Amino acid sequence: MSAPAVTVNTDFSFDNTYARDLEGLYVPWQAAEVPAPKLIKLNHALAEELGLDAKALDSAEGAQMFSGNQLPHGIKTIAQAYAGHQFGGFSPQLGDGRALLLGEVIDKNGKRRDIAFKGSGRTPFSRGGDGKAALGPVLREYIIGEAMHALGIPTTRALAAVTTGEFVRRERNLPGAVLTRVAASHIRVGTFQFVTARGDEVLLRKLADYVIARHYPELKDSDDPYWGLLRALCERQAALIARWMNVGFIHGVMNTDNMTLSGETIDYGPCAFMDHYNPATVFSSIDEQGRYAYMNQPPIANWNLARFAEALLPLLGEDQDQAVAQAMEILGGFQARYEHHWLQGMRLKLGLTREEDDDYALATDFLKTMEGQSVDFTQAFRRLADVAGGQGNLSEIGLHKLYADDAVLKAWLPRWRARIEAEAVEPAKRAQAMRAVNPIYVPRNHKVEEALDAAVALGNYAPFEQLLAVLQRPFEERAALAAYAEPAPASVSAGYQTFCGT
Repeated sequence: MSAPAVTVNTDFSFDNTYARDLEGLYVPWQAAEVPAPKLIKLNHALAEELGLDAKALDSAEGAQMFSGNQLPHGIKTIAQAYAGHQFGGFSPQLGDGRALLLGEVIDKNGKRRDIAFKGSGRTPFSRGGDGKAALGPVLREYIIGEAMHALGIPTTRALAAVTTGEFVRRERNLPGAVLTRVAASHIRVGTFQFVTARGDEVLLRKLADYVIARHYPELKDSDDPYWGLLRALCERQAALIARWMNVGFIHGVMNTDNMTLSGETIDYGPCAFMDHYNPATVFSSIDEQGRYAYMNQPPIANWNLARFAEALLPLLGEDQDQAVAQAMEILGGFQARYEHHWLQGMRLKLGLTREEDDDYALATDFLKTMEGQSVDFTQAFRRLADVAGGQGNLSEIGLHKLYADDAVLKAWLPRWRARIEAEAVEPAKRAQAMRAVNPIYVPRNHKVEEALDAAVALGNYAPFEQLLAVLQRPFEERAALAAYAEPAPASVSAGYQTFCGT
């Protein structure tokens, strides 16, 4: 059975507008009691940002709270309901099978943020699962979320991670853990699909109005707020996916229940950053057909948005044929908006300070130089910054060394040089600007696995802490950290897979 909520001496001023305004989209539920919770990581910076007392939370009492055993007085946790297309197949009811929403806080910037558990036990939506989380996936989500935040990419973040003192059964017995996650909200495309599948137009309107008030307040008094919501979400997702692509991030499971209405990245399960550039890269062990491969992320985002438009359709006008036609026109513009955001990012990565007609071709052709060459994606852009700031051929050596055959690169470089030399920017300043947007450190897959293995097998969190520290300053190259900038040997990276953690 679950543990009752008790008074904990930690200063949480929770609200829960979601539960108050959207009855029918959740089930009240409590976390399963765990035997011996231990706090292994508290995100002090995030706690302070949320206006919480990090010192009070970084304690045995905090471990009891973050495990769900003992909650601050007045908190009524809920499991949220949603549906979703998973690998193209629709499930009318999914929901929080191992998560609970504690409530909302207003952070120091005046923004409303959700605080939720992940791995807190079975709920009515668990679909036969145990509702628990293993330590490895919890730490992975902590690492990747903090890395994305440091890279400036909208993301959910981890506030705390605790071990539970029990084992969960996966392919073998693994240490159990609970993650406390912070998000702008946990509302997904699948939340809208859940309501529409039940034909509840009243609740659908309430949900849309709630999302507009919380995430798109500029639309509240517009003549067509629901059309505005569709357009605004398309824009946010186009910008988000472009940023993923600019850093080589592969989400792995872009189901509609994993696309937020806030425009944040959510649910770091089978995800990873690409080492060697290959547009067909897939890291998810369950994505056998490559549906969510790196190159497919933009079109899949568009597909998910089409499912959102379908769910929103009852609010888009009485003439449904006309509404469908208008929605298709908006969706048809997604690719252009994605390419706009992607090219904005690529111009910065390539050191371009003004817009030219051939910039798209210049950027895509640089990526083509890497194909089939086992070129490390992250290092290629970083070494190109060295070329931008260097004098003569010596500055090119590091870039050329990345290529098995640099003939295509040699053909591309003069085009790029001519382009940047037409701009009156000092080479050193251009290189500095490029290094400010091209990370030297990303969560290298082998380094992530080293950290997880040490924690899970040995209870040694030092590699996890060190990796987090490195990733907090991803653009600042430090000689002592060279190992964190190197890709894994080919023997290690070949066939690398990540798993969903359920």
